[in-house]
Amino acid sequence: MFTAMLGEAWHAMGANRLRTFLTMLGMVIGVSAVVLMMAIGQGAEAAVKRSISAMGSNLFVVLSGPPSAGGARSATGNAPSLNIKDANAISDLDGVVGVAPVTMGKAQIVFGSNNWNTDIIGTTPSYLDIRGWNLSDGYAFSESDIRSATRVALVGKTIVQNIFGDNIDPIGKTIRIKQSPFVILGVLDSKGQTLDGRDQDDTIIVPLTTAQRKLFGNQLPGSVRQIMVQAESDNTMPMVEQGLNSLLNQRHNIREGSDSDFSVRNLTAIANSAAETTRTMSLLLGAIASVSLLVGGIGIMNIMLVSVTERTREIGIRMAIGARQRDILLQFLLEAIVISIVGCLIGIAIGVGGAIMVNIITKAEIIISANSVAIAFGVAASIGVFFGFYPARKAAMLNPIEALRYQ
Repeated sequence: MFTAMLGEAWHAMGANRLRTFLTMLGMVIGVSAVVLMMAIGQGAEAAVKRSISAMGSNLFVVLSGPPSAGGARSATGNAPSLNIKDANAISDLDGVVGVAPVTMGKAQIVFGSNNWNTDIIGTTPSYLDIRGWNLSDGYAFSESDIRSATRVALVGKTIVQNIFGDNIDPIGKTIRIKQSPFVILGVLDSKGQTLDGRDQDDTIIVPLTTAQRKLFGNQLPGSVRQIMVQAESDNTMPMVEQGLNSLLNQRHNIREGSDSDFSVRNLTAIANSAAETTRTMSLLLGAIASVSLLVGGIGIMNIMLVSVTERTREIGIRMAIGARQRDILLQFLLEAIVISIVGCLIGIAIGVGGAIMVNIITKAEIIISANSVAIAFGVAASIGVFFGFYPARKAAMLNPIEALRYQ
C-alpha cells in the first residue's frame, strides 16, 4: 500500500510539473542557502581558531608608552618606557612561566640579486616557546648568542619563498639586513595570518642584543618595545595581570591615579572574543538562511491546499471504494514530503557547489560538514511534514458524499 501511495504521489507531482517545480523552488533556495552560509561561517570560525592556536596560549603583551596622554589616545609601543630589567622582574612573578622582551622594526634584506622588505623581531630564545613556534629546519639561537650579540637569524616561510625560492637551502646562507651580514640558522614553521590579516611568516627573528646594537641603534640602551608574558593557566591570568600592573607601576614610580607609561593587553581574551564573534556570525548566517526554508514550507502548504481543492471529487471516489481517512492523510502527506525531500537534495547539491565556487573565486576557507548537510536535510523534511500535515488532514476529513458532489 505504501509503495502504491508513493507512486501515486510521484504521478500527481508529474501531472503538474511546472507547479511542482515552483513549489519545490522555495525548498531548493532555502536548503542551498543554509548549506552555503554554514560552510562560510564554519570556515571563518576555523580560520580564527587556527590564528588563536598559532598565537600561543595564556598570553599577555606589555606595550611601552602610555595608552593615553592628556586625554588623547596615543600609539602604544613607540615610547621607550620598558627595558630588559623589567622583563627580568616580571619573570619572578607568581603564575608566570615565560617572558620574552621584544624590539622590532622593518628593514630591507638582501640575498644575491633578491631583496625583500620585512619585519625584524629581536628577542630571546624563550619567545619561540611562548609563541609555540617550532622550526621546520635548522636550529634556534641560544643565550650565548644573546650575550655575544651574534649576527644570526631565523627566517619565516614567506622570506624563504621570496628570497631563496624552491631550489636553494637557506640554512647556513648569509643575508644582509641593513648592510649587516646575518647567517641563517633555521627556518620557522608556517604560522599563517594573524586575526588582523598580517602574515606572521613574513618575519625574521634575531637575538635581542643584536637587534638593539646592530639594527635599531637609535633606541635607548636596553629598551624594548614590548614584553610578551605567558601565564601558567587560564585560572592564573587575572592574578598575573594584576601583578604586571602593580610591579611595573612600582618600578616606574607611577603614583596612584596617574597614567601608566605602559599598557597590558590580554591577547587570549581578545582572541576568544574574536572567536565568539565568529561563532555568533556563523549562527546568524544559518538562522537568516533558515527563513528561506520557512518560506518554502509555506509554499508547500499553499500548493497542497490548492491540490486538495482540485482533487476533492477524486478524494470522494477513493473514500467511496474503501479508502480510509488515514489512507487519504498518508497519500497527501507523502506528496508534501516527496516535494520537500527532492527539493532538499537539489538544494544540497547547489549549496555544496556554491561553497566550492566561493572557495575557488575568493580563496576563503570553506568547511562543508556532514552535520550542516544533515541539519539542512532534517529541517527540510520536518518542514515538509509540518506544512503538509494540515492540507493532508483537511483532505482526510472530507465528507465522501459532499466530495462526490463537488464540481
